[in-house]
Amino acid sequence: QVPLVESGGGLVQPGGSLRLSCAASGSIFIINAMGWYRQAPGKERELVATIDNGGSTKYADSVKGRFTISRDNGKNTVYLQMNSLSFEDTAVYYCIAEVAGLHYWGRGTQVTVSS
Repeated sequence: QVPLVESGGGLVQPGGSLRLSCAASGSIFIINAMGWYRQAPGKERELVATIDNGGSTKYADSVKGRFTISRDNGKNTVYLQMNSLSFEDTAVYYCIAEVAGLHYWGRGTQVTVSS
């Protein structure tokens, strides 16, 4: 098991920013890709962004130019900087990590964009 703990969610006004963090804890291991998914009410979970252990990134079209994913390999932590947030970004955001071909999920953190 690879416990993942997300933090940084909350309530923000449209146009605002939030920074999510996800830390993997436990035994020493090598994490390959890390990333973020989100699930809005009544919708399927969707990819937001991923980053591999070399720093290559991928983004959903809906967040390109607004969100930035980064990671600190020494801390086994991935971050998601979210700028210019809109109502459509409201969702539960889940962290994911790939270790030895297996995928592990965090419990999620709520992001609500509301005026």
